[in-house]
Amino acid sequence: MKITGIRTFLMHVGQPVDEAFKPSGGERGYFGGTRNWLFLKIETDEGITGIGECSGWPRVIETAIKDITPLLVGEDPTHIEKLWQKMMIAMMGHGMLGTVGGGAMTGIDMALWDIKGKALGVPVWNLLGGKVRDRIPIYSHANTVEQALKVKSRGIKAIKCGGVSDPVRKVDKLREAVGDDMDIAIDLHGAPWLTPADACRLVRKLEPYELMWVEDPIAPENVDGYRRIRDAAHIPLAAGERSATIFGERELIEKELVDIIQPDTGRAGGITQMKKIAAMAEAHHIQFAPHSGSLGPVAEYAALHLMAAIPNALILERLDDDWEGRKSVILPNPVQEDGSIAVPDAPGLGCDIDEDFVARFPSLGNVSNQVAKDSTAYAPGTWGEHLYVQTRVSRRQYFSK
Repeated sequence: MKITGIRTFLMHVGQPVDEAFKPSGGERGYFGGTRNWLFLKIETDEGITGIGECSGWPRVIETAIKDITPLLVGEDPTHIEKLWQKMMIAMMGHGMLGTVGGGAMTGIDMALWDIKGKALGVPVWNLLGGKVRDRIPIYSHANTVEQALKVKSRGIKAIKCGGVSDPVRKVDKLREAVGDDMDIAIDLHGAPWLTPADACRLVRKLEPYELMWVEDPIAPENVDGYRRIRDAAHIPLAAGERSATIFGERELIEKELVDIIQPDTGRAGGITQMKKIAAMAEAHHIQFAPHSGSLGPVAEYAALHLMAAIPNALILERLDDDWEGRKSVILPNPVQEDGSIAVPDAPGLGCDIDEDFVARFPSLGNVSNQVAKDSTAYAPGTWGEHLYVQTRVSRRQYFSK
């Protein structure tokens, strides 16, 4: 079997091209902004195709895939490690591998596993060593009490809130509303990022709430800052979504700076790399909880297969209510029940996209300012500076409940 070509499918998530897919309710779940999903299909001379998804900067990654494709045409798609190494070497001359290279390799690698599973008539999890579990627990997002209670009513047992502004009061209200039987995590993603000093102060204030984890409290480049935070408070730390490959995640794991590693299923380098990252983490007693907050449903399928096959899988991020059209993108939809998803049993990844539906949502843009002008994420009067890292002012108010 030989690779004959790669096709890409780029879509603008939630762009209301059709009246039927305009938002209902208006409170959340509609993306009219800059979010894109990029899918690809690898074709072979035996008629078997593989599906994959790329994240990191989808509009740019589509160009990267077109550049990589000639390297793969004529190759045997079942030699996945060999092809991964070939892609890595081909891109090495451009410098350290970032989200564009990682995202391109991820979608291709994912599709290769899909092809191999289909060719052998087995699900991908079987190729990864077999199942450790039949269902994968999930968590959803909730930034208000109302959202949290809706998530809880659907049987989901864990939530994550965003915490760039007013984090302590937000967690306090959520904990009071959902009670002690629901897990809460908080994502402190910038911009602006916390300084290490402010992060230390904040995690100490959050200790009494027994959070599932505190995520990305400081800028991802500041790896050594995590040691300072770990020494400041006894609270699980999570990070890793913005890095690609085992080389990008290595320091966080080997220095045991986090309790939960979170490689992004769409840009970490593919199932090949995710399996290795999980094994590295296992050796350090670190749990594995893939990031998927900006991803589409194909990457979710890949995460399900991987998490079924590794011992240290903790929980999967899932935005099942982020956009009405999500369920129309994928065939079939994952089976969610009682806060978990059943592991797929079909050969390969066990899913496909509706190409016609995806084509109805052409990409219109893929970059934006992270926060709106009326957001309280930045100190008053500084939004126009667009700072990457910022020390918090009004400190008594920021760090109190």
